[in-house]
Amino acid sequence: MSQSSASTAVESGPRSQATRALRRFLGHRLAMVSLVVFLLIAGASMLADWIAPYTFDELDLDNANQPPTWENAHFFGTDKVGRDYFSRVLFGTRTSVQVAVLVAILSTVLGTVVGAVAGFYGGIVDNVLMRIVDFVIALPFLAVVLVVAAYLGGGSPLRIAVILGFLLWTTVARIVRGRCLSLRELEYVQAARVCGAGDPRIVFLHLIPNTVGPIIVNATLVVAQAILLESTLSFLGFGIDPPTPALGKLISDGQGSMLTQWWLVVMPGAVIVVLCLAINFVGDGLRDALDPSSSDRE
Repeated sequence: MSQSSASTAVESGPRSQATRALRRFLGHRLAMVSLVVFLLIAGASMLADWIAPYTFDELDLDNANQPPTWENAHFFGTDKVGRDYFSRVLFGTRTSVQVAVLVAILSTVLGTVVGAVAGFYGGIVDNVLMRIVDFVIALPFLAVVLVVAAYLGGGSPLRIAVILGFLLWTTVARIVRGRCLSLRELEYVQAARVCGAGDPRIVFLHLIPNTVGPIIVNATLVVAQAILLESTLSFLGFGIDPPTPALGKLISDGQGSMLTQWWLVVMPGAVIVVLCLAINFVGDGLRDALDPSSSDRE
């Protein structure tokens, strides 16, 4: 093989791997359907200001406590003061999605950096960082979240996202650390070091890009986990402050009249379930698509 053809093969390798991964993901029917469902719900929530038939706090006492109906566009019914529940669920979904995406970004960045540094340096650096990870994992998660939210105050989606993000980074840190421990011994890392590449360059340009598959899958699953946790906090009164709608708060407000006004709990609860299932199925599809051994099963 000539030098030019060898160079072409090396350059086309990552591209062909990415193409195969994309083809496997597009062929995963459940993941694709779930992705479409998630994008439709998330997209609708982001456009709630234009899609919602009412504002989330608009009162209509003449139509209070109405079950779901097409009349007056009350698709999810109304609450005890006549607020349209479809609009409130739509705005509440937007809050949950915003928090979940922020949590995924923050926890993924923090966990990736910590894991990569621990795996690259090893020794005492690895021991110290992994003991911090073990400490965070050993904490009673929900109790810590409730205490921190109560002490620092919940309220805004950004504040809730920061609280959750600083508690959900440990899984990706362990994943990245394990990958980097093996990657740092490979020839291309040693060659980069011989060529004069500094430690930050090796970590961020050579190690982390080669762990992107597990990072993406974990980030996807964190989105579902964050939606559940934000809903739990809001349900318990430690999450998003009124009047901003939140799915957990909607369920909390409607639980007292669930037997007679079932839609107050079922509608926001169903959205939470559908969102989390869709995200988890997308995560399964990404995991299968990014798994190198999947090429053997094609």
